[in-house]
Amino acid sequence: MCGIVGYIGYREAQPIIVKGLKRLEYRGYDSAGIALFDGKEINVTKTKGKVSDLEEKILNGNNTSGTIGIGHTRWATHGIPNDVNSHPHYSNSGDLVIIHNGIIENYATIKQELENRGYVFQSDTDTEVLVNLIEDVQKNGNFKLGKAVQVALNQVIGAYAIAVFDLKKPNEIIAARLGSPLAIGVGEGEFFIASDASPFIEYTNNAIYLEDEEMAIIRLHKDTKIRNITNDRLVSPYVQELKLNLEEIEKGGYEHFMLKEIFEQPEAIKDTYRGRLNVSKGIIKMAGVEDHLETFLNAQKITIVACGTSWHAGLVAEYVFEKLARIPVEVEYASEFRYRNPVISNKDVVIAISQSGETADTLAAIKLAKENGAFVFGVCNVVGSSISRETHSGAYTHAGPEIGVASTKAFTTQITLLTLIALRLAKAKGTLSNSDYKRYLVELETIPSKVEEVLEADKLTKMIGEIYKDASNFLYLGRGFNFPVALEGALKLKEISYIHAEGYPAAEMKHGPIALIDENMPIVVIATKYGHYEKIVSNIQEIKSRKGKIIGIVTKGDTQVKSIADHIIEVPESSELLSPLLTTIPLQLLSYYIAILLNKNVDQPRNLAKSVTVE
Repeated sequence: MCGIVGYIGYREAQPIIVKGLKRLEYRGYDSAGIALFDGKEINVTKTKGKVSDLEEKILNGNNTSGTIGIGHTRWATHGIPNDVNSHPHYSNSGDLVIIHNGIIENYATIKQELENRGYVFQSDTDTEVLVNLIEDVQKNGNFKLGKAVQVALNQVIGAYAIAVFDLKKPNEIIAARLGSPLAIGVGEGEFFIASDASPFIEYTNNAIYLEDEEMAIIRLHKDTKIRNITNDRLVSPYVQELKLNLEEIEKGGYEHFMLKEIFEQPEAIKDTYRGRLNVSKGIIKMAGVEDHLETFLNAQKITIVACGTSWHAGLVAEYVFEKLARIPVEVEYASEFRYRNPVISNKDVVIAISQSGETADTLAAIKLAKENGAFVFGVCNVVGSSISRETHSGAYTHAGPEIGVASTKAFTTQITLLTLIALRLAKAKGTLSNSDYKRYLVELETIPSKVEEVLEADKLTKMIGEIYKDASNFLYLGRGFNFPVALEGALKLKEISYIHAEGYPAAEMKHGPIALIDENMPIVVIATKYGHYEKIVSNIQEIKSRKGKIIGIVTKGDTQVKSIADHIIEVPESSELLSPLLTTIPLQLLSYYIAILLNKNVDQPRNLAKSVTVE
């Protein structure tokens, strides 16, 4: 949530910052703003709404030149979305200007102290409190900006990624982070600041990722200095080469990023097992697992912590690990795990899953697990992200950039990766016969081509969406490995179409949800050939007797469900264990087309952010 872009160099800053803000729109926001230094004064333009609204306001304004600037997309926490609460924010003197992602939890106390000293506030934000705290520290301590920022940040409680500019220090920007990502692009005679690398990838492929409690002093014609905010130690900057390229973050001819990412899944799944799966030799090899194989094999239990779609992937993994490797697995919402006293010890393995690698609740869960002595393994998509650095070991999904807020390829690549791990452990433990092990390897290698086959049903899915786009409620049912897929299908529909939907284990329908069923209720039932098929058919018959409308996800060639259901979407035959990689695809497409038919913004659904970096 929220997005930061900054520039200091020899180019005009305004077009770089505006383009960068557009690249960060996927993070979710409700307002946008920019501050530019023209050599004499700081000029701020900001507005409620989209970056396009900001762009229009800039075009109608004056003083948009300058080679130094900072920009922001805001997702409201303190203060409603409006022009005043939008970032950037000035200090009382007008000398300092700041942009800020995150949340300052003790802002009210600090604000009261500053008001007692004569400070006046224009907005309702915690960010304006922070910039005035920095100014107060700077003034009373006679500090340079960097030192003032450091002292001020040691007084705040919360999370932040900030960029601060001082009119009196026109060749310098201070950046700092705690719990919210921040990257510095290093070019020739220029520097970029952003929440991720996408805003500056076309200008440089060298980046420094700030760690928590680190502050960067970025000066023109000088090396960037990085200090630890708490202990004031200098930190040697680690400049890494980015693998991201510009084409990957463009739509590539698709109308929306979400549709592009749905259709990228065959290649994304292949990229996730490429180099790790060798079917001909019967080998699965992943360095992050091999280096700690004994830890996994001796684990008392595995606890999976995640949020949202990643939590659903974790639920699928629970079924997979327990079936294949016979290791007890618990799946926890990271947001709940962090606030109770879980039974975790040094005999446990905790797997943390996050697409972005920056999810605040999951990072907090990792910290708690480490404090209790557990071995923590990270599963994420973004190279260099916080989770990849905070865990003991881990593996990347290699899904490529996921820009659409509603995760699609993140889900299938997470399941692919976790299945590889479970198969490797099962092989090492001897809990799976050689013939079954080889069968799963062969089948996993064929999944991308089967996903391509499912994607050919997109026109049928769109037609079904047209029929049910005006429904007020949906019910999604699945059993076994496909119960989490039902949950994920319901979540996708809620996220992007704003239609209420619920996912349930099919057998639980009789314990309450059946009361909702009538002729106006569409029910999506995952009824593949393997996995309690006869039980699912019985559930479908119960629904039909109450006039519910059935959309069946069935194995190709199915006749029994086809004779009962109102609509069917076929998927290729697969084992139950790997079927979630196929059955989720039509549910993603159905959600997408319903949302499009309702004229919803599928890439930036209301109130949602791609990466939830604050509570």
